[in-house]
Amino acid sequence: MTTTTCEPLSHRDRAVLRAVAAGRCRHTGEIGTPLLIDGVYISDQLVGLRLAAAGLIADGAGRGATTLTASGRAALAAA
Repeated sequence: MTTTTCEPLSHRDRAVLRAVAAGRCRHTGEIGTPLLIDGVYISDQLVGLRLAAAGLIADGAGRGATTLTASGRAALAAA
């Protein structure tokens, strides 16, 4: 038997998801690398990795663009 643990979103996670939804967030390389909001690095360097691993953010169409996944939109709506 396997169990799945869901970590609740922190206030910081929700704030980053809102920034991504507003188109204010970019990543410096592959998704999960340090994120920038309005051109400034986020102090929590692992937030991008954590949100990408959870399937909440993904690469956008443009270079460095970060977008919400369907799961990310649902998590943000539920928060």
